Amino acid sequence: MQIRFADSRPTGDYALVLPIAGKDRKSLGSLGSAQQAVAAALDRQRFEGEASNVSEQFVEENGSVRRLVLVGVVSGTSPDEVAEKLGGTAVARLLTSGEKKAVIDVSALGFDADATARVALAVALRSWRYDRYRTKLKDTQKATLEEVVIVGGGAGAQQRYESRWAPVVEGVSLTRELVTEPANIIYPESFVQRVRASLEGSGVEIDVLDRAQMEKLGMGALLGVAQGSVREARLLVLKWNGGAKGEPTAFVGKGVTFDTGGISIKPAAGMEAMKWDMGGAGAVAGALKALASRKAKANIVGICGLVENMPGGNAQRPGDVVTTLSGQTVEVINTDAEGRLVLSDAVAYVQRTYKPSTIIDLATLTGAIIVSLGHEWAGLFSNNEELAAELLKAAAESGDKLWRMPLGEPFDRLLDSPIADMKNVGPREGGSITAAQFIQRFIESGVKWAHIDMAGKAWADKPSATYEKGATGFGVRLLDQFVADVLEK
Repeated sequence: MQIRFADSRPTGDYALVLPIAGKDRKSLGSLGSAQQAVAAALDRQRFEGEASNVSEQFVEENGSVRRLVLVGVVSGTSPDEVAEKLGGTAVARLLTSGEKKAVIDVSALGFDADATARVALAVALRSWRYDRYRTKLKDTQKATLEEVVIVGGGAGAQQRYESRWAPVVEGVSLTRELVTEPANIIYPESFVQRVRASLEGSGVEIDVLDRAQMEKLGMGALLGVAQGSVREARLLVLKWNGGAKGEPTAFVGKGVTFDTGGISIKPAAGMEAMKWDMGGAGAVAGALKALASRKAKANIVGICGLVENMPGGNAQRPGDVVTTLSGQTVEVINTDAEGRLVLSDAVAYVQRTYKPSTIIDLATLTGAIIVSLGHEWAGLFSNNEELAAELLKAAAESGDKLWRMPLGEPFDRLLDSPIADMKNVGPREGGSITAAQFIQRFIESGVKWAHIDMAGKAWADKPSATYEKGATGFGVRLLDQFVADVLEK
């Protein structure tokens, strides 16, 4: 979709989008003789102008009919939030409407350049679709909107969008693509290939460890998860060196490209959703693309632990003991608690190889976090108060919402094993916390660490202002905002 910015409305055929702040009708003043009829229609519709409410009308203009879309915005809320809800709501309404061009006029809102650019950000994010496998779409289901022009706002909005937000759209789009693809298309080797192709020419350095290399290093936990599948494991390393020399910040993602649960097999109903169990790794890949695309002044190393968890004849068994890269041993009680095993070797590898001062891992790790937080927040666990505060701030700014969860020694004790250094699961109670405690056992002293359990956020069953049902791209905007706030300041 083409997105442009203009100082005034163009001529010609297009759908016009105007914001309505509550019962304030001042944006209707630009409609000329149609103003009174439109205002009367809003009153008859009992349109209160609440956030994202929509009234659609058709008005006569110069002898032709124009589609008019009125979108409610809430005055007093942040311009960023207003902008994204306006842009996303508008494009959701018009994407398959038959209209080819839309004009969103934000003149009445007094936006600066960044808020205006965020309208475009939401337009681009909300219009993302993945129709590769849909061969029989009805005409009414096909996207028709080809161009959006944003009118008004601060000078420099186009430059702000192109330099700051368009790269984020690229990163989120890569993550959504990876998460959406089925497991027969995206598996460890093809994940690497898809990311490599997407990052070609970006300046991101790419390294890949295969099974033999990981065996030599002693990654028994990650390889134990993969041993039941014919798809061999990979460890994907992405390096962006955009800052001054110094310790990098590490992003580590769980990349289980399909999770049957292994021998501890999941119920059949809904198992198809487990194609998105690589959402953490997808977020890391997308974040590196966004950061490289906007030439972020930071040094980042991204690690994607990529496996497929299958119940094959060589699959890991409940009761097996594996030796991790760190040398610690784990009694595998439940083979469906596999993500933490992958992460244990991935975080050990990044610490041994790159010596990061900070590690942030992202994983669709536990159903327990969905019980706690539903699909509204991802859970945040951290060993450092400053890092936790920085991530919560980035979450509020980016819209990738986090909720701080506790850690504590009583939960850690629940992982003690009678025959190994630890078990890979504790009791049912506090399941997301014991999972985080497990990962923390592999974090070296002095390293700041945060774990984000995003099991309820990688995929959505209902749309929002910036995504349709399906892959959300969660984590990309969060990591990008963290880098902007903390590492580039």
